[in-house]
Amino acid sequence: MNTVIEQILKHKSIRHYQNKPIAEDILNDILTAASRAATTGNMQLYSIIVNQDEKMKQKIAPLHFNQPAIIEAPLILTFCADFNRFIKWCNARDARHGYDNMQSFMWAVVDTCLAAQNACLAAEAHGLGTCYLGTTTYNAKELAEAYHLPKYVVPICCLTIGYPDENPEYTDRLPLEGIIHHEIYKDYSSEDIDNIYHERENSELTKRLLEENQLENLAKIFTERRYTKKDNEYFAERLLTFLKEQDFFK
Repeated sequence: MNTVIEQILKHKSIRHYQNKPIAEDILNDILTAASRAATTGNMQLYSIIVNQDEKMKQKIAPLHFNQPAIIEAPLILTFCADFNRFIKWCNARDARHGYDNMQSFMWAVVDTCLAAQNACLAAEAHGLGTCYLGTTTYNAKELAEAYHLPKYVVPICCLTIGYPDENPEYTDRLPLEGIIHHEIYKDYSSEDIDNIYHERENSELTKRLLEENQLENLAKIFTERRYTKKDNEYFAERLLTFLKEQDFFK
């Protein structure tokens, strides 16, 4: 099997790291790989904040709800959707821009996520572990203040990177028939849903989670514990307000 495919299929999220620094040449490989990701119109609508300083990690840790990985990992990369640089270039060349809108923001988000995935693959190719932190947009405004982000720059996602100090089990994934549609989208029947989620709902992990949470099914763990309507609406309102402050969504 192609070694790249092998690497992708062996991905695990690593949340505990050895106290071991990452060499400068390896960091450069990771950042260079990120910069080679596919990008909308070759605009490269992202910037990457590199955190290695302990004081800075301590500063941003509360904004990621004090997840231990932020402190343990020797390297934190925060990927920001960035139209600031491109707009300044346009202005300097007397080219009138129209990038203060949702379409432009979505371009930048896609570019940003592609760069982050390239960085993840490069890090793992060097034997490092990575973990994507989905908390980045929860406190986007506060992270922007910590990082001194100007208008048109929004933090989107964060990777913790370091040498693994754990070897967790592989996280399950839905079967391909649950996510692949040929030629057109085929909507899911009740039977399809039962089949797609059968293995996940009947795993030993799910059984433990149901017992710990005293809930009747896995879906309710998501809706009543992990990602509740109340929390989603709260953080969505905060993010939308911040996006407007950054001059998107005028």
